[in-house]
Amino acid sequence: MATIHLYLLSAAVAYAVTAGSLPLLRKYLGRYFSDVPSGLKKHAVPVPVLGGTAVMLGLSASLIFIRLTTDFPSGTLHSLRGILLGGGMIYLLGAADDAKKPAGLSVGLRLGVQSLAALTLMYYGVRVSLFDSPALSYILTFFWTLGITNAFNLLDISDGLCVSQAFICALGLWVIALPSEFIYVNFCACALLGACAGFWPYNHSRRLKTFLGDGGSTLLGFVIAALAMGTGYSEHSDLGFLAPLLILAVPVFDTGFVSLMRILKGKNPLKGSNDHAALRLLQTGISRRKTLWLFIGAGLFFNLLAFAAVRLSAAWAAAIYAAAALLLAAAGVWLARIRING
Repeated sequence: MATIHLYLLSAAVAYAVTAGSLPLLRKYLGRYFSDVPSGLKKHAVPVPVLGGTAVMLGLSASLIFIRLTTDFPSGTLHSLRGILLGGGMIYLLGAADDAKKPAGLSVGLRLGVQSLAALTLMYYGVRVSLFDSPALSYILTFFWTLGITNAFNLLDISDGLCVSQAFICALGLWVIALPSEFIYVNFCACALLGACAGFWPYNHSRRLKTFLGDGGSTLLGFVIAALAMGTGYSEHSDLGFLAPLLILAVPVFDTGFVSLMRILKGKNPLKGSNDHAALRLLQTGISRRKTLWLFIGAGLFFNLLAFAAVRLSAAWAAAIYAAAALLLAAAGVWLARIRING
């Protein structure tokens, strides 16, 4: 197993490249890739949407650097190629969508490219391994990848919200995978941690504010989805395979909640509106800063539950999953009662 200092080095390289590239990206490309206020977007002036570019640069640079300076176990590089190739497709798709805003790309084109990226993961051996039937594994991998990719995109509605959840999920996946020999998960998770940390301050900055853009939010979701499929969860409990639902509880809950609310109101679940969980909290008078910290706290809490679920007996794991489900259901009922404006 790789030593801790190599994991820290992986995170440091990603951090340095991401944080260091953003000022240059803003200076030379900011005028061409900016999010102009309109509709549900409340920022006062156009904001560069180059966070995804910086994250992609940081993630790629870190993994290439580690590859060139260490000896990866057999098969590890194969899996990383799938993540980088698929992630590159997702990033370019999102960047093209950002460039064409406010109209954006068609839903069909976005789903088509995302499907190709999911198939790329499967080609390189990154897939769900729950079933003896390859067909079932491929089907679940396909829908898991597309679902989580778009869940992070939907979560990118307020400064720090998407990147903080990506950071927490990557941390949870690294901690759970660390004792194992899933080296590509460990290194890629650390690289993602560093890239998220390098971008995060820019998302809150007044002078150098930068958005992730669709290229960034979908890239984060895609990589997280891939890493969640490469970790062993059932060493101590037969129910450990459900742990990813706890690790990604916040983005999964938000997507499920928003989709259900829109369907119940006869709206298109794929069309943006102000009915997200975070936006509903703002309607109660809670500030954006406090809302962000509530989401961060929730993400950390559910990741701690996931850590416990993969290390305790099946009986304890079942109790943890049941308690988490009841808690999320109660939160959904409470949020649904909040009246939203518009």
